[in-house]
Amino acid sequence: MKRGYFVTGFPGFISEQLIRLWMTEGETKRIYVLVLPSMVTKANELVEHMMQDCTNETTIHIIEGDITKEHLGLPDPIRVHLKDKLHFVWHLAAIYDLAVPKSIAFKVNVKGTYHLNEWVKSLKNVQRYVYFSTAYVAGKREGQIKADELLRPVAFHNHYEETKYEAEVLVNELKKIVPVTIIRPAIVKGSASSGATNKFDGSYYLMNMIERLKNLPIIPYIGRSASKLNVVPVDYVVRASNWLSHIDAGVGKTYHVTDPNPYPAREIFRFVLIALTGKKPAGKISRSVVDKILTIRVTRQFLKVEREALDYLFWMGNFDQSETEQDLLGSNIVCPDFLEGLHPMIAFYEENKNNKQYHSQID
Repeated sequence: MKRGYFVTGFPGFISEQLIRLWMTEGETKRIYVLVLPSMVTKANELVEHMMQDCTNETTIHIIEGDITKEHLGLPDPIRVHLKDKLHFVWHLAAIYDLAVPKSIAFKVNVKGTYHLNEWVKSLKNVQRYVYFSTAYVAGKREGQIKADELLRPVAFHNHYEETKYEAEVLVNELKKIVPVTIIRPAIVKGSASSGATNKFDGSYYLMNMIERLKNLPIIPYIGRSASKLNVVPVDYVVRASNWLSHIDAGVGKTYHVTDPNPYPAREIFRFVLIALTGKKPAGKISRSVVDKILTIRVTRQFLKVEREALDYLFWMGNFDQSETEQDLLGSNIVCPDFLEGLHPMIAFYEENKNNKQYHSQID
């Protein structure tokens, strides 16, 4: 009998990669994906494409719904049908935009998670509820951040961080009655092997900026910081999360899925600049000047960079993932060095940098 999997956040990038992994494993699954009505056509096209690479008997069923609505907006017959057929629930749906207004972030990230939690409690056979949080629920805390801590910081960098923190609080409470595993990824980039991604945000903002400024005679470092930028490839994130969310040891745990050996942000800037332009950084422009430049909307749109992304080049926190590494023993899953995936990352960016579908709308 196929085990039933329910996934939110499809056709998002991480959910797609996770399902692709399941479609090549030994166990076949019956996968139900919750899709917004406006995304059904895109989801159907993607599923049709994905099925061409399926190597087992896994099936994918698209269900229209909306986590911001009570009962996920599901009709009663569908809720009744699913009640005893689901064994794993993976909640990946969220607003990830760093510049998102608080009201929208709260509606999707917090209210949506509340609705999903309530629905999960009604299911009869749940073996695991997996919630995708973010390592940056740490907000403006500094120093070592432990995965078993959920401490409200003095402040957050943006509404994305704050609402993901609030949502994780809700899921953390659910650990008392449901077998929960919480995943906290760092900044997720494309595949380490192919470089493929679906959007040039996050660490790609550096590439966008460099691409627009590459003809300048010199390109300076941004400020002076000892901060480390924690970037992880999506294939590592989905493989590690899949493993940790199926082992018995993962019940009730929160895991940092981060790079245990991240590079300084200045070094990543240098690596990317050299790879894209052949130039090395020269000189320095202060953080305050760059911040003022990014307050200008037309400048943000020209550079294709959100102002909020600047904070991550200077944040002085680091993530402890000793629990993650301990529970990954025997899996052969390790986070590749950032430089191992740099060439594929650059190649994919160069190939697709002029394709508007890969760029976020900058307001």
